[in-house]
Amino acid sequence: MSERRVLIVEDHKEISDLLAAFLSENDYQVECAYNGREAAACLQNKEYTIVLMDLMLPYKSGNDLIQDLRTRSNVPVICLSAKSGMETRLEVLRMGADDYILKPFDLNEVLVRMEVVLRRSEMEAKQLEELGSKQLEFKNLILDIDGKTATMNGKALSLTAKELAILQLFLEYPKKTFSKANIYETIWQEPYYYEDNTLNVHMSNLRSKLKKADGGEEYIETVWGIGYRLAEKTEKK
Repeated sequence: MSERRVLIVEDHKEISDLLAAFLSENDYQVECAYNGREAAACLQNKEYTIVLMDLMLPYKSGNDLIQDLRTRSNVPVICLSAKSGMETRLEVLRMGADDYILKPFDLNEVLVRMEVVLRRSEMEAKQLEELGSKQLEFKNLILDIDGKTATMNGKALSLTAKELAILQLFLEYPKKTFSKANIYETIWQEPYYYEDNTLNVHMSNLRSKLKKADGGEEYIETVWGIGYRLAEKTEKK
């Protein structure tokens, strides 16, 4: 298990000590700050897995700390407060807190809420990472969705925005056969008319470029009477 570091920001030392001891027993590396000034220094100079934040603090309030923190970090923050008013809770959540626990609290509830927030945070980070580096591959072709580029055998292809969009559609649904109407209405976001030659021109140009870049492979094939699909992979002899 990777190290989980928690910062407890609480000016009531008994509460802080109670939380610190309990979380240490549950495999967290714990650090404590007892006022807003100490917390600001910790958050500026160190990295944490999660922060437990009281709102009513000397020198600098928890609200101000959260606002400052959100300008530079997405570390999860759970507020611990005796303020039960709905407006206060909503305001803190709008500022960027991930959860709000009322005092007095049960230690086991704090632990469970921390685990839920961390699990959600890890899933969001993973999704962003996948989105930022998403690549689709087929035969010798690689499409970088984020970079909006395509390469064949490591060499860049000169494709228009519409050609890239058509290629992405095929690569995202490699087993699907697309009618001309499917493709046109998905890419152009307009109704398809049978006599419209726009799609035929784009498909012809895209297939020609793929063939020129890799003459030994077929990438898009015609399904007569239906439309187009990715060509079957060539069996190596």
